[in-house]
Amino acid sequence: MSRLVSALTKVGGNTGLSRILGFIRDLVFARLFGADAHTDAFFVAFKIPNLFRRLFAEGAFAAAFVPVLSEYKETRSFDDLKSFIDHVAGTLGLFLLLISLLGVLGAPLLIAVVAPGWYFGETGEAQLAGDMLRLTFPYLLFISLTAFAGGILNTHGQFGIPAFTPVLLNLCLIAAAYFLTPFFDPPIMGLAWGVLIAGIAQFAFQLPFLHRLRLLPKFKPSKKDEGVLKVLRLMGPAVFGASATQICLLLNTLIASLLVEGSISWLYYSDRLMEFPVGILGAALATVILPSLSRTHNSSTPAEFSRLLDWGLRWSILLGLPAAVGLFVMAGPLISTLFQSTVFDSNDVMMSRLSLMAYGFGLLPFLLVKVFAPGFYARQDTKTPVRFAIIAILVNVSVSLILFSPMGHVGLALATTISATVNASLLYLRLRSLDIYMPPAGWRMLLFKTVTASFVMGLLLWWQMPMLETWLQAAQGWKVWQLLLWIVTGVLVYFGVLLALGVRKGDFSGKAA
Repeated sequence: MSRLVSALTKVGGNTGLSRILGFIRDLVFARLFGADAHTDAFFVAFKIPNLFRRLFAEGAFAAAFVPVLSEYKETRSFDDLKSFIDHVAGTLGLFLLLISLLGVLGAPLLIAVVAPGWYFGETGEAQLAGDMLRLTFPYLLFISLTAFAGGILNTHGQFGIPAFTPVLLNLCLIAAAYFLTPFFDPPIMGLAWGVLIAGIAQFAFQLPFLHRLRLLPKFKPSKKDEGVLKVLRLMGPAVFGASATQICLLLNTLIASLLVEGSISWLYYSDRLMEFPVGILGAALATVILPSLSRTHNSSTPAEFSRLLDWGLRWSILLGLPAAVGLFVMAGPLISTLFQSTVFDSNDVMMSRLSLMAYGFGLLPFLLVKVFAPGFYARQDTKTPVRFAIIAILVNVSVSLILFSPMGHVGLALATTISATVNASLLYLRLRSLDIYMPPAGWRMLLFKTVTASFVMGLLLWWQMPMLETWLQAAQGWKVWQLLLWIVTGVLVYFGVLLALGVRKGDFSGKAA
């Protein structure tokens, strides 16, 4: 397990750097562009290729490709492995090229589907979003190939490079915000160019590392390669299974376009804060655990497979539960410190705060899905997660339609949280019923201690932190040091209570299992 902890630390560290730059990027966006019709249009134009990226790249493709790649690496010759990679690269690249062309040509139709409410107004968001989507949609091609290259590197134990690659996206967008936007009318069009440049940069960055492994792909489309056919069979249902959360977020965007101006931006900024711990811990866990589970399934015992799942679950709860409590209690100070400005005013802070609180309840379920779903994908079972994902999507749609009228954008965030909880619960119960995951003794007590420490931390923060009105009126320097002070205080209190309750490192390393 020490090897997994080392890999998790490396991936989490690089992902954390990317997320910090992502916060700086969003801070720049909020301060330069605020939360208006133009920012709503850009976020939709960026969200659409990102959704397809999750469907065809990081989500479904990774879930199908990595287990088969691991099987080839463990059981086949190097020549067979290289041929498999060449054929997958050619088939995936051709498919993505066609999808990208269709996306560029059908940009107005995609906007009409994702944000139909804009076609009932006269603010011009639909036209602007369509123009930007023609630039951002080809990002799908390059970022999907980046995920393909990252899957190869991860399977060969090189976790750091793929985890660092997203840093380039944030650097490109920050640079575009300052240096490209002045040349466009409206200025925000420069951000769409930044997205396209970032996609090319990320793919190019990983090529030298593939060359070192002698696995730089030659693009050779093939419909007959047995490995490609297996990936395609697994990938079909995994499109839904790995991307339920993203589909729910897209549905939120669709419904939010029917609400007041700024709703999409409020959801975006609160989702970005919720995605910070999910991105660092959840993405790191999913990246590390899938190749390990796939390798274990091919060569080891069910007990070892269960122990790997248990390791991921322990880390999710150790760090995810206090992060969820912290997001809920500190939602207002976080939004105010990071995004409040002359164009992102106190009302924007209050609205974003409410949706962040609703998202906060779902942080732990989001993390658990990242751990439980690979338990099926590693066994080359993509059908089970898809059934549960469809149920979760139906729950999201139903709850969104019920809550969006009385609760506005907050109801949409809450619906996403509820659907993620349903998805995680179904995955867990199925793993248990099949004896794929067999929790060791002592879990209830460990969970009780973690909940207790998180509750004490949250109570202290709620009781001692300054009121939100103080944050809204305070100088930026005061906000920054106060936010850092209370974050550090919360971390110290949480781990201090855990130690006082007798929790030790071995409880989360798997040694105690």
